[in-house]
Amino acid sequence: MRLLLLSDTHLPKRAQSLPAELLARVADADVVVHAGDWVDVATLDLLQERSRRLIGVYGNNDGPALRARLPEVARAELGGLRFGVVHETGPAQGRERRCARRFPDLDVLVFGHSHIPWDTTAPGGLRLLNPGSPTDRRRQPHHTYMTIVISEVRSLTVELHRLAAPR
Repeated sequence: MRLLLLSDTHLPKRAQSLPAELLARVADADVVVHAGDWVDVATLDLLQERSRRLIGVYGNNDGPALRARLPEVARAELGGLRFGVVHETGPAQGRERRCARRFPDLDVLVFGHSHIPWDTTAPGGLRLLNPGSPTDRRRQPHHTYMTIVISEVRSLTVELHRLAAPR
């Protein structure tokens, strides 16, 4: 099973559209996961149209129209693993323990908000993943997103992808 993870697209404020490379990956993914801060409904509509399956949550910059269509926390079983998606997890310090307490029933938690790529494992085994942002890198060196391949033995291969600088 192939997953595409993204977050913090902030369209059209931070960019006019999603990068072409990212959109091309949507067609290859079994599931697209967006961890909030879409900002515009058009991005949600676009990904719903192009994705085989879309799992998304709203973020702190998402208004009433997006909040009406998306949950604050989403959960799904994917490839035999229990996934959760949330926008905010609080400060980096203590994140693993805090999320392990908040989400004891998950194997993987995808989050956003910071625009900083993150891949750690909490005590007890919860994997925490933040794909960064494909459109608003802030102080990061690159725009990013993640892909995951889940094997038949429920193991994850996670890859962080750097996007070419916009022209």
